[in-house]
Amino acid sequence: MFISISDASREYILKGKGKTTALHKVNLEIEKGEFICLLGPSGCGKSTLLNLIAGFDRPTSGQVSINGEVVVKPSEDRITIFQNYGLLPWRNVLRNVELGLEAKEIPKKERRRIAEEYIELVGLSAYKHHYPAQLSGGMQQRVALARALAVDPDILLMDEPFGALDAMTRMSMQDEIERLWQEKKKTIIFVTHDIEEAVFLADRIVIMTPSPGRIKSIIKVPLARKRDRTGVDFLKIRDRVFAEFGLKDTVELDYYL
Repeated sequence: MFISISDASREYILKGKGKTTALHKVNLEIEKGEFICLLGPSGCGKSTLLNLIAGFDRPTSGQVSINGEVVVKPSEDRITIFQNYGLLPWRNVLRNVELGLEAKEIPKKERRRIAEEYIELVGLSAYKHHYPAQLSGGMQQRVALARALAVDPDILLMDEPFGALDAMTRMSMQDEIERLWQEKKKTIIFVTHDIEEAVFLADRIVIMTPSPGRIKSIIKVPLARKRDRTGVDFLKIRDRVFAEFGLKDTVELDYYL
């Protein structure tokens, strides 16, 4: 198995408040090239689990391994994309995408070629000399995607990357990441609390519950791509996920989350 999470728990000591358990005995196996969505309300440990896979944090007990090797630190084979994009405001699009290539000490001519290739892939060639402040939120997220893909990681870890976008831009970015995943076949682990986003993107949806965070259920999404958000089969899976939370509609979900 490509990624294996075995009895992973994470506890934290809170000053003056004792100990809290963010994750409790999480077990999950992920195949190479899978698109996995971690779904659940705030405080269910989604981001904590992502950080364990990234190597930013380590489990209190249990372990996370990739290709049979225990994860103990970050690696250039695993790139995390956050909601705030993480672009450097003093660098233009081209120079932002080159950043990871510079860290890998790729020669200037080659990294320029690679950066321009991935900028074209996300449809921003006309904006390669623009700075982040000159771009919309969706365009900034495309730059972050291009920068991540340019270093050719095995795994993309995405922590609610579209959470700050308006509804139409969010759907556009869902289309974009689905297209890029189809083309590059990277393993993607995507944190969200949006049920329709999870059904649209995932091969499997991992539903998590809070206090402490643990896996409640895993739902396969055997729908052909590209998925129709209004299709009967799509809505059936969406409603099944709602039922896992004991909810009936989006109004209840918004209140719950």
